[in-house]
Amino acid sequence: MRATAESHGKDTLIQKGDTIYKWRRDPLIAEAMVDPRTYIENVIDTGKVLTFTPAEAIKNGYCEGIANSVEEVLAKAGIKEYTIKKYEPTGIEKMIDFMINPILQGILIMIIIGGIYFELQTPGIGFPILASAIAAVLYFSPLYLEGMAENWEILLFVAGVILLALEIFVIPGFGVAGISGIILIITGLALSLVDNVAFDFEPRHIRALLGAIMLVVFSMIASILGSIYASKRLFASNSFLGHLALGTIEKSEDGYVSVDMKGKSLIGKTGTVLSVLRPSGKVFIENQIYDAKSEDGFIDKDTLIEVIRFESGQVYVIKKEDDELNQA
Repeated sequence: MRATAESHGKDTLIQKGDTIYKWRRDPLIAEAMVDPRTYIENVIDTGKVLTFTPAEAIKNGYCEGIANSVEEVLAKAGIKEYTIKKYEPTGIEKMIDFMINPILQGILIMIIIGGIYFELQTPGIGFPILASAIAAVLYFSPLYLEGMAENWEILLFVAGVILLALEIFVIPGFGVAGISGIILIITGLALSLVDNVAFDFEPRHIRALLGAIMLVVFSMIASILGSIYASKRLFASNSFLGHLALGTIEKSEDGYVSVDMKGKSLIGKTGTVLSVLRPSGKVFIENQIYDAKSEDGFIDKDTLIEVIRFESGQVYVIKKEDDELNQA
């Protein structure tokens, strides 16, 4: 603050034949504006930060004058010939300003993540993923038009969604692809909210980036928790969507059987892999084809296998070594 005040320089005054140099902006006053320990006689005592009214600022050389309009400012500056052009936003610009509101952006992120979550909980492709796609378009479009979201930031988000889908539907377990997908989704959503393509991370840019990341992470957590809660409440028997869910209890004594229990008789039997187990696939046992899941990860076609258990209608198998099969 002192250096900023000093940068305005000094005025040279001649008083009674003496040359006096006076600061245009008193550095001590500038210091008192941020340091409550500063004392200035007849101006500020210690213990509080200095503030000025407009009149006090003029008296102490920290204000050039008071104006109530742009015209008055120009008059005080000695500018007589000028043209004032007022900015009037168009309808599209007003819509973009509305769409990039942080609250609305947070809601769109919740819809994006919630739609993906609901879609993963239900078979096939339906309304949740459609809502997620529409929310993604509404999220990125105004940011792209505003010049904040770049092509590569949108591609990061798309790549994250693809990696997450591969992890869930193709790759067994949850590992590098899934974690990378989540990181890319958060990165794409967060970077689109800040205008810092050059990566010259100044303090203000870092604050904006941290704020964007917090908004995205909070919205994702709120979306997942909200989706879990909504999935339980929306389809409850006493809700307005209750008729869409099955409320009848199918008791076994009434003849309802959830799965075919024939698979229990396969425990301990051997066969061959008909299609590669990734880890699920087809196996051939006693001249019959069954759906099976590997307990040993991937198992190639024509590999000898043994059934080790049967749970929830699913046959589980492991590799069977040739010498073990001969001994059996």
